[in-house]
Amino acid sequence: MTLTEKLLARASGKARVSAGDNIWVNADVLMTHDVCGPGTIGVFKREFGQDAKVWDRQRIVIIPDHYIFTSDSKSNRNVDILRDFAREQDIPYFYDVIDDPNGAWKFDAAKGLLKRQYGSRYAGVCHAALPQKGHTRPGEVLFGTDSHTCMAGAFNQFATGIGNTDAGFVMGTGKLLIKVPSTIGFRLEGKMQPGVMAKDIILHAIGEIGFDGATYQAMQFHGSGIATLSMDDRMTIANMAIEAGGKNGIFPFDARTAEYVEARTRLNGTRSAYEPVEADQDQKFTREIVIDLSKLEPTVACHPDPGQRKSAKELAHVRLDRAYVGSCTGGKTSDFVEFARVLRGRKVAIDTFGVPATPEIVHDLQNTRWGHQTIWDILVSAGVQMTENAGCSACLGGPVDTFGRMNAPQTCISATNRNFPGRMGHKESQVFLASPATVAASALAGRVADPREYVN
Repeated sequence: MTLTEKLLARASGKARVSAGDNIWVNADVLMTHDVCGPGTIGVFKREFGQDAKVWDRQRIVIIPDHYIFTSDSKSNRNVDILRDFAREQDIPYFYDVIDDPNGAWKFDAAKGLLKRQYGSRYAGVCHAALPQKGHTRPGEVLFGTDSHTCMAGAFNQFATGIGNTDAGFVMGTGKLLIKVPSTIGFRLEGKMQPGVMAKDIILHAIGEIGFDGATYQAMQFHGSGIATLSMDDRMTIANMAIEAGGKNGIFPFDARTAEYVEARTRLNGTRSAYEPVEADQDQKFTREIVIDLSKLEPTVACHPDPGQRKSAKELAHVRLDRAYVGSCTGGKTSDFVEFARVLRGRKVAIDTFGVPATPEIVHDLQNTRWGHQTIWDILVSAGVQMTENAGCSACLGGPVDTFGRMNAPQTCISATNRNFPGRMGHKESQVFLASPATVAASALAGRVADPREYVN
């Protein structure tokens, strides 16, 4: 069995499962956020009763993150609905925007979009917050009401996005009926060259099979090249499995996984026991693709979908209006480090926005010094508009006052994960997806640029 089949067999109490089997799976964690949480709660109460209790309050994680720092009253109210439910159900893992458990959230536009407007519990983008807060454990099943829940597959989990109806059912029962996906294998060999990042790996992989090439299949990443990848790298890759239509992305367990998970569960006091899975020697893939990391180049996904792959140097003629670094895919500390490495001592030529994924990342950037400047100061000095209000921001468009949103038909290069028409705002805008290093080089040039032009 593959990694995914092994995980699902265990979660269903079976000795063995095969691709295509329909099985009842026990969930370990259910995550929801402000966009889908109110709908999920509505389904749960409709089907189980207004006074029903969730199946396990310790296994539900609620993280408001999408439409938070906006004056839109309905978006603000969504956070209040989550707070009311968390209080009613006594859910300990609700990462509220405010500290008052009986209060109401309202964004203060007068304070602006750059300075912090959240309390001490706020966690930021759910997919980055889940591992930081100790909720991703190897060998577990994680369901989330967001398509990029597959990011947690970096931790040897079966993690996948589900809709509100399914989530309402899981909320009440802790179970879900799913079909076991077949698996495409991606064997990674070698080591990335300077200027190449994990985003280039996944954009290359999606380009190989197309944006629907892994529809309802698992994307399993393995091979000797895995050892060269940090957990941030693996999260970036697993995050975008859905961009190829994948049911989930998944990585093998190793010492790096253990080090990260054990540190985070201790730090946050979350459940520390876990049992990783290993694939069988005779595992079967629908196909296997070999990627030599040493031969990869900075890669860009062109408008209008993530499968439109070209090298950055092929697109030097594409002029840009803005650049954006952030989201669960491209807003991690390591992403901003590489962003700053290219920008250090230089000035951007176009409007450039930076949105850290979590408050912890804001802290990292504001307190890590390179010489006489913090990384945050390096970016601001380069002309990047940096916000302390960690969250999804313009990755999913959002209300018109969302930080970084494109409210006109512009061309943007972004370290986010999706570029369908209208994804980051105006429906006639164009989004080119790239690594933070490529975004930085392009921000300097005012056109799509290869970061190797700026770094050794």
